[in-house]
Amino acid sequence: MNTALEDTAPSLPVKQPGRFKRWLKSYYRHRYLLLMLLPCLLFFIVFKYLPMYGITLAFKDYKVVKGIFGSPWVGMENFQFLFEGREFPRALKNTLILSFYKLIFGFPAPIILALLLNELRKVFFKRFVQTLSYLPHFLSWVILAGIFMELFSPTRGTINYIISLFGGDPIFFFGDKHWFRTLLVSTEIWKSIGWGSIVYLAALSNVDTTLYEAAVVDGANRWKQMRYITLPAIMPVVTIMFIFAVGGIINDDFDQVFNFYNENVYEVGDVLSTYTYRIGITQMKYGLSTASGLFVNLIALILIIVTNSITRRFNDYGIW
Repeated sequence: MNTALEDTAPSLPVKQPGRFKRWLKSYYRHRYLLLMLLPCLLFFIVFKYLPMYGITLAFKDYKVVKGIFGSPWVGMENFQFLFEGREFPRALKNTLILSFYKLIFGFPAPIILALLLNELRKVFFKRFVQTLSYLPHFLSWVILAGIFMELFSPTRGTINYIISLFGGDPIFFFGDKHWFRTLLVSTEIWKSIGWGSIVYLAALSNVDTTLYEAAVVDGANRWKQMRYITLPAIMPVVTIMFIFAVGGIINDDFDQVFNFYNENVYEVGDVLSTYTYRIGITQMKYGLSTASGLFVNLIALILIIVTNSITRRFNDYGIW
């Protein structure tokens, strides 16, 4: 009878180790992997987080002699002066316009290239096109600016020579406000399309080939296979890359614009990064340049959060 009672009696719960102990055991078990991560953590701590103290310059009237700690606080005066200035609204407007153009025309470009390369069956030709499209990424904008300046030169450029052959007048493309933005967007797409397609090609390599075989049996042509199999398969990667692209819409490529623009196209080509460089380095207004950079980063953070929230409403993909 006692034995029956013992069998039916509820067993006492086994005491589990605390969360902190489990955390320590897990980290100790993976200690060698964490040790490999240490150089990366040190890099971000030393070069990304420690310099963030310099943000305080946005709220100070920085004096080189007094240093960061000795310079007086001015509150929001730098931001007020920044927004009330004539050049900052123009630079912000140009940044948004150029970034919007690059997002509309530049974001789909690597996706289209990756889809086209995925359809190629000649391995040699596919690798040749991939290599050819990657090469511009490894050239700096200093080199490319010199090449394009010569190519579009109004006196000795190949493009203007062809225009002259057909009876047209030479055009100073990089000094013309109507052409400058078009050239910036076009050269950016040409430079980055091959490198940007790597992510999508990697995603395409993981698509199950049996899905295509089943689609062929059902009578689907190549267009329908791309529409109903390939695109849905890479949609998580497309969504994440789109979030990053929207988050960077307030940013601009300083190297590209700085090497291409001139005083003739300031009205349409002066962007936030070149404006920040001009007031921070050439005019030594470090407080204003820091305020401008802080404003850009804050807007970029807000855009990423908003875009991620919107994309999560339409699908299950996002950064978090």
